[in-house]
Amino acid sequence: MTFSVPVGAVLVSDGGLATELEARGHDLSDDLWSARLLVDGPQQIAAVHSAYFDAGAEVATTATYQASFDGFAERGIDRPRAAALMRLGVTLAREARDAHGSGWVAASIGPYGAALANGEEYRGRYGLTVAELTAWHRPRMEVIADAGPDLFAIETVPDLDEAEAVAAVVAELGVPAWLSFTVDGTVTRAGQPLSEAFAVAAGVDEIVAVGVNCCAPGDVLPAITIAREVTGKPVVVYPNSGEVWDGARRVWTGTSSWVPGLVPRWVAAGARIVGGCCRVSPSDITRIAADVR
Repeated sequence: MTFSVPVGAVLVSDGGLATELEARGHDLSDDLWSARLLVDGPQQIAAVHSAYFDAGAEVATTATYQASFDGFAERGIDRPRAAALMRLGVTLAREARDAHGSGWVAASIGPYGAALANGEEYRGRYGLTVAELTAWHRPRMEVIADAGPDLFAIETVPDLDEAEAVAAVVAELGVPAWLSFTVDGTVTRAGQPLSEAFAVAAGVDEIVAVGVNCCAPGDVLPAITIAREVTGKPVVVYPNSGEVWDGARRVWTGTSSWVPGLVPRWVAAGARIVGGCCRVSPSDITRIAADVR
């Protein structure tokens, strides 16, 4: 069945995969982050997918956000094994979905900055051209597409260059995708207006939804308005708790700014896929699902 957002419906996505893995006692300080458990503990990933489905999620995002050939190579894992691990990420989510009985599998495609494991995805502008970024993304997206996800979750994109790169690959592969930027107010992390960022997706039929993630909850509402005006596509939103990631020290700082009443406002403004990102747990998804339904 081809993924689409039903007219008038709102889908609930999952929360932070790494958040729940850490809550269960797993050390994710490795540069591979949650993708490390594709090597060391795949059933732990499957258990978290199941927990989010049980909490009310209808979409599972895979443990492939920080999975890359470069990252696996630094762990001594060759390309065939790395490709198999990326496919495993999709398989684990699909098996959890099938056991649950319904839902969608969104294969997480993190930005180039995520593979650097130093917080670069919150700054963008890596010094690479669009062609270079396209060449870097294409091989892993081809592998992950081959595993048969329902769609790509192209997420935490910090600037226009990377958006253009991944949009080109999506169009080549013909796999449905959502394209989600990480933002600061109404600009990308690289400082570009969101209207320009969302315009990258406007003419790409394979990009079936656009939105924002890994941002403060307070940044969501303006982004929904801009996304709808620029693209006319369904809007996906899944912010962090409101705490801030310190990439250098690898710690979260601040406190949650997620307050009651936000989700109904996002839905009223036009959000059609709603979930959470970092520091958003299964219990939070239960509350989001209740607000949506």
